Amino acid sequence: MLKRTPLKDSKTKITFSLPMDETTPSISVVGDFNGWQPGRHELTPRRNGTRSVTLTLPSGTHHFRYLGTGGLWLDEAEADSIDSEGSVLVV
Repeated sequence: MLKRTPLKDSKTKITFSLPMDETTPSISVVGDFNGWQPGRHELTPRRNGTRSVTLTLPSGTHHFRYLGTGGLWLDEAEADSIDSEGSVLVV
């Protein structure tokens, strides 16, 4: 799930959120905005049964995916589109 909050200076706060899944103990969002670096933006468990992380992104088109334990790659169903590089987010 994606939540977008527009900010000043052509930036948008994006909250990346997934349901808690016990088969994947840890999961992070990786993309062109963080050099596709695993673990840099790990989703944190929440009391409501989800896990999430919030980032501030500049305007433009961003590619990203979720990376879970054991190399499990996931795309975001609510992304603007999905292509060969993964989920696409237009900010």
